[in-house]
Amino acid sequence: MTERLTNGCARLDTILGGGLVNPSITLLAGAPGSGKTLLAQQYAFANGRPDAPVVYLSTLTEPLSKITQFVQGLAFCDPDRIGTAVVFEDIGDVVINGGLGAGLERITEIITRAPCAMLVIDSVKALRVAAHDATEYARFLYELAGRLSALATCALWLAEYDEPELATSPEYAIADTTVVLSTQASGQRTNRALQVLKHRGSACLSGWHAYRITDRGLDAFPRLSDVSAVTERHGERTRVSSGIPALDKMLNDGYWPGSSTVVAGPSGCGKTVLGLHFAYRGAELGERCTFTTLEENRAQLGRAIRSLGWDPQNNDVALRCESPNDIYIDQWFYELLDFLEATGCRRLVVDSLTDLAAACEDQRRFTEFAHSLLSRCSQAGISTLLTLDVPDLFGQRQLTQQGFSRLSDNLVLLHYVRNGPKLDRAMTVLKSRANENLPETRRFVITGEGIEVGEPVKGF
Repeated sequence: MTERLTNGCARLDTILGGGLVNPSITLLAGAPGSGKTLLAQQYAFANGRPDAPVVYLSTLTEPLSKITQFVQGLAFCDPDRIGTAVVFEDIGDVVINGGLGAGLERITEIITRAPCAMLVIDSVKALRVAAHDATEYARFLYELAGRLSALATCALWLAEYDEPELATSPEYAIADTTVVLSTQASGQRTNRALQVLKHRGSACLSGWHAYRITDRGLDAFPRLSDVSAVTERHGERTRVSSGIPALDKMLNDGYWPGSSTVVAGPSGCGKTVLGLHFAYRGAELGERCTFTTLEENRAQLGRAIRSLGWDPQNNDVALRCESPNDIYIDQWFYELLDFLEATGCRRLVVDSLTDLAAACEDQRRFTEFAHSLLSRCSQAGISTLLTLDVPDLFGQRQLTQQGFSRLSDNLVLLHYVRNGPKLDRAMTVLKSRANENLPETRRFVITGEGIEVGEPVKGF
């Protein structure tokens, strides 16, 4: 069985098909500031041990003193292990004074004097300045790769390349695995993504995957198109109440377990209130529920909940309040999935899809996110309700064009109807998959006890 090395990030291991193959040569490529050094240090502290340390070699890019200084501010670094499990050494002077040949011999001496779990060279591309020409540099890399292979030593080579430059680089030709880290500015935020360009002897997840850098290190978020098919919903036949008896009747006794519902309507028509009905009805039945909002802060949401007679401190309803300006949708998605699994959630409300879409510049990717979220919740038996803002006060003709009708099992439209000089709120169940719903429009009002549904609207 192939041995794998991890950096402690399970999601990055998933992208790499289980981790880095050991032994092999991995090229970490990217522009300065993309996170190559931090990722290499994560691998070092995750795999080094006193009897087989990770040897971290600095070359001609950054002084060793700065590398060791900055790593100690990261959560994964244990300063007591530096010098034993993780050994830092500078070979820059050796190369400057003796050339690539002297550097090669010094590296060989280091990896032959005692077993090492991994050899990191930061940066290998910087050694190119010591070569007389491209041929000498390529010969140096070829000889180094041969010695690493002969000694069954796993290596990380760091190089300042972007993706277009990699195709003609000698490092890319020699390396067994190549991971490129990319950073792009988008407005006032920075979007980071990584891609595995090759991974000899192993499968991997293709395409670009978002990643974030924090004091805990690099965390990766696999792209969401690799989603398994939706499974049967555990054979459950008990229906899921909306929390509004009249709406349950319109839905022919509520929703199916694990189904998804989009509640669409203009601002102020009651979408959030309907979502709260759904969540707090679940809590009354002893179910764990999650209400995540990108529209209101915790104080605003708490006031709304109390005004309707519910308790914002109810332990069975977890409230998650985030700003759409501050979230990265990949990270938000995985953190939400982790939270749902950890809490045993049975009902999820997302308020709203519109704000979530604003956090994703690529609307095609956003559709993939929405589909993946609903699919994974369905597989887990989590019933989901998502709100959607629409501009039309008196109905919506473009819901199917936006794609949400196709994604969801149920579609409830909240809108306004004219009543002489007044505007009344009304609801219509446009769709209820695998179910016979009542195709009628009913007026409703919002009171101190929530939504109260009245009689059908005549002539609508």
